[in-house]
Amino acid sequence: MNTQSKGYRTGEAYEIAEIYDMTCFDMTAIRNLNIPTTFPTIGTFTLDSATLGLQPPLTPTVLNNSVGSSSIYGSQSSNSSAAASADPSQTTRETGIIEKLLHSYGFIQCCERQARLFFHFSQFSGNIDHLKIGDPVEFEMTYDRRTGKPIASQVSKIAPEVVLSEERVTGTVTTELRTDSANNVLSSSETTGRISYENRGECFFLPYTKDDVEGNVNLRAGDKVSFQIATNQRGNLGACHIRLENPAQPVKYRGVVCSMKESFGFIERADVVKEIFFHFSEAEGNVELRPGDDVEFTIQTRSSTSVPPQGREYACNITRLPPGSVIFEDVDSTIYKGQVLKSLDRNNAVRQNNDPLPGRIRYRAADYSEVEVPFGDKDQKGDFTLRHGDWVQFLLATDRRDQLQRATSIALLDETFKVSGEKREQGTIASLKEGFGFLRCVERQARLFFHFTEVLDTSREIEVNDEVEFTVIQEPGLAYNNSRLQAIRIQHLPANSVQFETLMASAIEGCVTREAPKSPIKSQDRVEGGVITYEHGDAKKTIMYFLKDCEKPPRIGERVRFDIYMLENNNHASAEPTGQLYRGFIAVIKENFGFIETISHDEEVFFHFSNYQGNPNWLELGQEVEYTLAPNGNTSVSGNCLPAENVRTLPKNSIPQPALLENVHNGVVARPLRCINPEQQEYAGLIEIQDELRTTCISQHEFGITSLVNKRDLLQKGDLVRFRIDESGRAAEVNAVRLKKRATVDSIKGQFGFLNFEVEDGKKLFFHMSEVQGSTVALHPGDTVEFSVVTNQRNGKSSACNVLKINDRPDRLISRLKLNGDDGVPRLILMRAPKGPQGKGFSVLARHPRIPGKQLARILF
Repeated sequence: MNTQSKGYRTGEAYEIAEIYDMTCFDMTAIRNLNIPTTFPTIGTFTLDSATLGLQPPLTPTVLNNSVGSSSIYGSQSSNSSAAASADPSQTTRETGIIEKLLHSYGFIQCCERQARLFFHFSQFSGNIDHLKIGDPVEFEMTYDRRTGKPIASQVSKIAPEVVLSEERVTGTVTTELRTDSANNVLSSSETTGRISYENRGECFFLPYTKDDVEGNVNLRAGDKVSFQIATNQRGNLGACHIRLENPAQPVKYRGVVCSMKESFGFIERADVVKEIFFHFSEAEGNVELRPGDDVEFTIQTRSSTSVPPQGREYACNITRLPPGSVIFEDVDSTIYKGQVLKSLDRNNAVRQNNDPLPGRIRYRAADYSEVEVPFGDKDQKGDFTLRHGDWVQFLLATDRRDQLQRATSIALLDETFKVSGEKREQGTIASLKEGFGFLRCVERQARLFFHFTEVLDTSREIEVNDEVEFTVIQEPGLAYNNSRLQAIRIQHLPANSVQFETLMASAIEGCVTREAPKSPIKSQDRVEGGVITYEHGDAKKTIMYFLKDCEKPPRIGERVRFDIYMLENNNHASAEPTGQLYRGFIAVIKENFGFIETISHDEEVFFHFSNYQGNPNWLELGQEVEYTLAPNGNTSVSGNCLPAENVRTLPKNSIPQPALLENVHNGVVARPLRCINPEQQEYAGLIEIQDELRTTCISQHEFGITSLVNKRDLLQKGDLVRFRIDESGRAAEVNAVRLKKRATVDSIKGQFGFLNFEVEDGKKLFFHMSEVQGSTVALHPGDTVEFSVVTNQRNGKSSACNVLKINDRPDRLISRLKLNGDDGVPRLILMRAPKGPQGKGFSVLARHPRIPGKQLARILF
């Protein structure tokens, strides 16, 4: 064959000849064996018979012979094969997969046998640009006229519907996938299942693997399934997208109880990423389920209109499994190193509801490609703060249900601080409270607040005097103290790593010119102690000292020898400053901090509960206190005032109040307290006395926390009040004038509840138990109460205040209603009264009181 006349280039012809010698047989040897050169059919099919994938064989017996090849190709009946042999002129077509495409030719891997055939682009019927590697094709096998070697001709692309059927067919599982001792399905390379289905009265057996089954369920022999027929990578037909339609036996599913309500709950399934409803009555053996229990169950579909709704799946026949039986994910032991692209925003509650895995880490995989993986709140080794750009090490966890990977066991690497240039400070742990503590800093005079969750080493117990390294940030989430500082990313240091002072000179001699007081004296800008005068070259210098640094107190004029140290924070680290005492009133109480209204009623001072000398649970609004202010070097300020320290309560009436005038006035709140509206500049509230038409302001009077009769009353702008005026012109004994309403209690939930009184959006009115008048009054659902409605002007939400219980029912009736309404309490009902032989009841002697220690004779009726 002239390769140039056929369009072959010299190099291509050489490659063709080389491949022929490797893959094809010798025609001379065939002729010597007197074997006909006309080949019989090799288990092929024609497009005329390929309606759903192929024309089925006549008998299933032939199919069973081809099970080992995982294909139903090559399973033609003996009748069709004999017919093809009897008629050599009959055209034989085969199927194959495009394996290689070169400049003007390619190669086809046969599906029915182990052969690789050459074909030229001129033999392809269609646009050659539409042909790509992996496409299934149909062709005729012929022979090169010059060499006698087989080649493919009349090549055509198989229609897509032959590769994957559009319609789903139904069948029955005949061969299960093999499983190991742990009931895990083996890999597809080790096992293959079989599904039988009928087409045109004949039975077919199609192979399938674990990856072909939807829903991560284990198919059993006899299960009815639906599936699609598709061509696998080698061109063999098999079943895919298999769905379990009707199991032969009830399928057992597994999961973990994730949430529970009053009489029902939800189970997180282990087979799919989905939760399923269950009712408590479905637990077998009266087992009391709890969140976190591993369970096994079956699934049914509700046919009635009760809960759950009709047509919804629910779990039944629930049995508890040993802990650890249900595993959702597999954690790889390989340690990866990556960089944080997106950190967690722990102050945003909406973020977690929208995306349970909001964090992102980028790392380099084994193939050197860059991969991003998500992570969530529980994937860190501790709840420390992560930032964008941090270098971390982690493990990869793969969800068994959807193969989703995420990063877990995340730990912060030390090189983060070296690469990022993050400013780190040092100090020691000064004090520990419940869940938080304070640090003594090298570079700061004030103690620094920190949470236990910010300690990086979660395996180490935190102790006082531990030496640590940390980063300082402004504490988030505090609306009233947004400039307060805290320590994050706390890392333990080896012992003797932290130095609060540096030795500058030693063995210096001098003379005491002022004795040190027993207690250091706080001046306007520093703490004062004793003074030593010494000579440095030709100049005289002075230096301060304190008694704690002396072996014994020196006197004025005595010569002393000393060392000079430079303090890192420019102040004596161990000095205890004692400043001016201030007085005020508790104005605001929050979770772990509060505010004090100054004695001049024009400002508030922040204080933390750690600076309160006593139990903060006993603090009350309006209570009189005494405190000192933090040193000027402390930057943790609130508003324009320094934070308070050494806060302690004073006896009642320790701070004198101006006398009150007799007249009672009506007014309108023109400005609330700053604790109600933090955006306003003025601290004090303002009440206006207006004329009868409420058009002209007659006078204005400021008020504070001490002016209110009810210290918890949140006076809003526009509220009507009645008040008196003291000698200083301030408002006092302020009472809100609000319309009283009545309603019944709908429900009580701990420290708050709801009233049967509709407000915005049809919601029931909220109230806090602190608004209930009378400390010993107990509210129950159904009680009638009198209250006033207040609306927060910042968020528009309403609530009830000054809640007063109305006793419109006798206590005897209330107790009886409670007894009748409690179905869980056993009842004793008298069915028949006792009677004597004459029907007159018991004898009078039988009712005679018995005398202790004396035995009575038996009385007969």
